[in-house]
Amino acid sequence: MSFEVNFDALVGPTHNYSGLAYGNIASKDNQLTTSNPQAAALQGLEKMRFLDSLGIKQGIIPPQRRPLLDVLRSLGYRGQDDEILLKAWKLDPHILLSISSAASMWAANSATVTPSCDSNTGLVHITPANLSSKFHRAIEAPATGRILKTIFSDSRYFVHHEPLPSGTYFSDEGAANHTCFNRKHGTSGVHLFVYGRTSFQQNLYSPKLFPARQTLEASQAIARLHQIDPKQILFLQQNPLAIDAGAFHNDVIAVGNNIALLYHEKAFCNEENSLEKLGKAILETCNFPMQSIRVTEKQVPLKDAIESYLFNSQLVTLPDFSMALITPMECQGVPSVYAFLNELTQNPGNSIGKIHYFNLHQSMRNGGGPACLRLRIVLTEAELQAVNPHYLFTEELYDKLVACIKKHYRTSLVAKDLADPVFFKEAQAAYDALDKIFS
Repeated sequence: MSFEVNFDALVGPTHNYSGLAYGNIASKDNQLTTSNPQAAALQGLEKMRFLDSLGIKQGIIPPQRRPLLDVLRSLGYRGQDDEILLKAWKLDPHILLSISSAASMWAANSATVTPSCDSNTGLVHITPANLSSKFHRAIEAPATGRILKTIFSDSRYFVHHEPLPSGTYFSDEGAANHTCFNRKHGTSGVHLFVYGRTSFQQNLYSPKLFPARQTLEASQAIARLHQIDPKQILFLQQNPLAIDAGAFHNDVIAVGNNIALLYHEKAFCNEENSLEKLGKAILETCNFPMQSIRVTEKQVPLKDAIESYLFNSQLVTLPDFSMALITPMECQGVPSVYAFLNELTQNPGNSIGKIHYFNLHQSMRNGGGPACLRLRIVLTEAELQAVNPHYLFTEELYDKLVACIKKHYRTSLVAKDLADPVFFKEAQAAYDALDKIFS
């Protein structure tokens, strides 16, 4: 027996709206407004608890410490911690905002993971994303690698790879651009890698407004490292129209689970040909036809899809083998999206039987929905038993984290607070308390 385990990242105490992610419309639209770190962390925890109540295995990844002062020191800033913070805020606030970002909360970008059933080695393969397209995220990779090695430490089951070389050529954004299709979790499947551009070939399709982050070369490298059978791999290019509309990752415009794919008609280049290739690969590998749920521009305009983060929902298989969609509450406020979702559950021809709307407003305002917050990993019973138990969801762990967050997290935070020595001490106290909980 195998399980889908969602490892959600806990939001850190420096959660703020700095607008650092060019191409992420929600991030830019809310730039420099007031955030609520406490609410953000509690909302994320409530989603974890709800998934657990549905019978979905749940893990928790602790937040990375911020601000990351070692980066400031590597850039020539000298002095005590308080002095460095104030100097950076005065001389280059963008750098301070970047090294204070709580963006590691979006675990879908943290790594790409291949289940043991799909690797020639029979092991779970884990590669942290280099996230080299954005400075504030590129600095996450070393800590991401360390925490994943702590959670998945048993070399009998898990193999860890270093992040791909940094820079633009092998820009890797993690599982946000990777989906595995299969009959059921733990069986051989098709690995779909979606890329926005190529580094060493001519790009026939390119966005005009926003940058394409994931490269074909990075996706190919991950597939080789994880030793996936080439017959089980498909590379498709994301439609540049979707990128320019604000779908900076594939998981903002399409979501898949088992043999089901929910996608917007503008998700992929050469839609008809791309879906034909995917359907053929799934049929040959899984011996079962793909269930494709196409959302047209007429049903849900691309602008509405991005505003609501419809496709950044979590599509999960419940213990009774039916499927449910964990959807941001914002979907209820966009008429075209809400109408589509109401029709979806009434259609007996698809396997998505339930829609659960969830309040993740703090994350959504920074450009991340339910799927952004989790790294989905399929594990066998033995592999799950080998996971460090300190990072698996329990009611006891939930209660401890809620108490810690309510004690140490602020309910209001603006950009200038990140340079305040008082807030710096508060944040470090919060991280110290979290370290004790997870140890």
